[in-house]
Amino acid sequence: MQGASGTGARPSAPTLEMVAREANVSRATVSRVVNGSPKVSAEVERAVNAAIAKLNYVPNRAARSLASRTSGAIALVVPEDTTMFFGDPYFASIVQGITRRLDTSEYLLNLLLSTSDPTRKTVRYLRSGVVDGALVVSHHEGDHSLADAAREMPMVFGGRPPNIADDDIYVDVDNVEGGMTATERLLAIGRRRVGTITGPLDMPAAVDRLDGFRRAVATAGLADDAVETADFSVAGAVAATRRLLDRVPDLDGLFVASDLMATGALSVLRERGREVPSDIAVVGYDDSPAATASAIPLTTVHQPSEDMGYMMADLLLRILAGEDVPHRNIMPTRLIRRASA
Repeated sequence: MQGASGTGARPSAPTLEMVAREANVSRATVSRVVNGSPKVSAEVERAVNAAIAKLNYVPNRAARSLASRTSGAIALVVPEDTTMFFGDPYFASIVQGITRRLDTSEYLLNLLLSTSDPTRKTVRYLRSGVVDGALVVSHHEGDHSLADAAREMPMVFGGRPPNIADDDIYVDVDNVEGGMTATERLLAIGRRRVGTITGPLDMPAAVDRLDGFRRAVATAGLADDAVETADFSVAGAVAATRRLLDRVPDLDGLFVASDLMATGALSVLRERGREVPSDIAVVGYDDSPAATASAIPLTTVHQPSEDMGYMMADLLLRILAGEDVPHRNIMPTRLIRRASA
């Protein structure tokens, strides 16, 4: 999937020596950068990576793999910390779907959690040829290096990636519609001072759910200013809910952009003496196990997370088998009514 634009008269398969000349370093230095050695300065690493990008260089190990055999491995890349990954049931559902599909193939799954700097290790690992393709979930706007890697190897995104390119392949739900559905439920049961706790606004899913909320309240002729942003964690939602209630004490309806965050919101409502749903109704998003494990079962927007993971893996396997696949794959959501609304 490597592009040829900008290569001019260069050979179609750049060598390690060509990268070394372009970066004005030794062949051994390029090899150290490609293999992730820490014994390289940040300045030299930047120069070598710039040369690799300019020449569209693929390390020999990857070139041999593409020419003769596959590695038999697929990477699941999650640009989040371990607390977020292991604490959010959304990820468990995605992984369950991925492994369900890979169980019928010859591929193994490598999990890569890359919180701090996906450029330095994760992307270099992906480019080294030790995996045949990658699945990426929880992609943030600043993770440009992962988007760049998608130009060089088969990759499928879980959720629409930020700054999407025409050839990006992803599986998602219509999060605008989902946000509208959640908010419209609150309006349908008579709530008129409605707010939302969003996810981080460097992620398209969070932006789209907020957009759906705002469309629904605008259609109803209501204010859309009761908005606070969190980070899809319980702690973040607790802080955001406290801020929102301090600012909008007459809030009577709350859409929270994930079930996990909604459990944090419910704990704040209890500490403030607000009864759910009589004083304030709450709607979550995901229909994850968190929705039914909370003290008050959550009305929520169901997204088929396990099926999304299955489809992601299936699309990648089809790409690796040489098939053409659709680039935009949107799955349906639906409202699940429970006690909170």
